[in-house]
Amino acid sequence: MKKINLSELSSCLINWISAERGKRSVMATDGKTMRGNANKQHKAYYVVSVFVAENQITLSEINVEEKTNEIAAVPELLDLINVNGVVVTADAMSCQKKIVEKITSSNVSYTIGLKQNRPALYKDTQDYFHTFFS
Repeated sequence: MKKINLSELSSCLINWISAERGKRSVMATDGKTMRGNANKQHKAYYVVSVFVAENQITLSEINVEEKTNEIAAVPELLDLINVNGVVVTADAMSCQKKIVEKITSSNVSYTIGLKQNRPALYKDTQDYFHTFFS
């Protein structure tokens, strides 16, 4: 009995979904704690995933040790998938220089949440909007 090569299966599924994906689809990156699976042997599992809104499917995900590893996992996920012609969205945790560089190097549209986790950028953004929109 042969085992399925999970890497090849994953690649085939990603290629299939990419082919079916419509133009200008939205790919949301996010990390989530899988509640209810922690026990005495391990903490709750934490995954970072890419969700394709139009297809209602998680295209790819990576298990990470803890929430802070989401920052390293997002660029890794973006390497696994074809982001041409999509809008990439991410929450404020992904408002990191390396993540934005990875997204912009793909020449795609994106939106990333901004909170006061980046104080200088937050203030610059506030100043910009007060200057041009008040």
